[in-house]
Amino acid sequence: MHFTKMHGLGNDYLYVYGEAPSDVADLSRRLSDRHFGAGSDGMIYICPSEVADFRMCIFNADGSEAMMCGNGIRCVGKYVFDRGLTHKTTLAIETLSAVKELMLQVEDGSVSAATVGMGVAVVREDLLVRTSLSDVMCTPVSVGNPHAVLFVDDAETAPVVELGPLIERHQLFPGGVNVEFVQVLSGPELRMRVWERGSGITMACGTGACASVAAAVSKGLCPSGIPVTVHLDGGDLHITVGEGFAITMTGPAETVYEGEVQL
Repeated sequence: MHFTKMHGLGNDYLYVYGEAPSDVADLSRRLSDRHFGAGSDGMIYICPSEVADFRMCIFNADGSEAMMCGNGIRCVGKYVFDRGLTHKTTLAIETLSAVKELMLQVEDGSVSAATVGMGVAVVREDLLVRTSLSDVMCTPVSVGNPHAVLFVDDAETAPVVELGPLIERHQLFPGGVNVEFVQVLSGPELRMRVWERGSGITMACGTGACASVAAAVSKGLCPSGIPVTVHLDGGDLHITVGEGFAITMTGPAETVYEGEVQL
């Protein structure tokens, strides 16, 4: 099997063009292992679509299927354009959380970054989550997939490793949830660290950045209508929350290497 390792701000996946095999869950667990596999946050299959230009199927490092990946979809755009699978610079990509519009930024014939129309964020009332470590307030946000946003004084010292998995698997979130630890900085800026559902700590989470800005805007902590810079472990994303909480995200996409594995 031929694959391409790509990343958006260090949120890395193994990309394969074609339909996912029946044993994809086991395959994703095996190849995502950073000691015994290629090492990644999961696998993304790029397939034909009947309703869009392409369809993306996302499988986490634990084998579970994800609905959407903001960093991953930018890399999908780079993959299909750089390989000549399309000459469009505006693409429709089918995901499990609806069709997303992708606008590619091309430099010297190659995609360097992309802006994604992420759809509408749904911000719900704050929720008290009781865990064995502590009781915390979080803001539930849906960006096509579920998030629990926690505002903290210092993202660097936040108990991401200890608290993240307790909230991810909490009974209040029966299907699991992505957990963001967010610090509000001066100006339209946030610092965010993430415990990603099915993958644990990742360098970046595009949908998590969108959820964090949406939660901050709903609380009056960030302005709407202008780009908010979200500083993640792997770099920066620029998120704009527009009218009706419609969200756009802009960030880079990078190719790491090509590889083959014998199945």
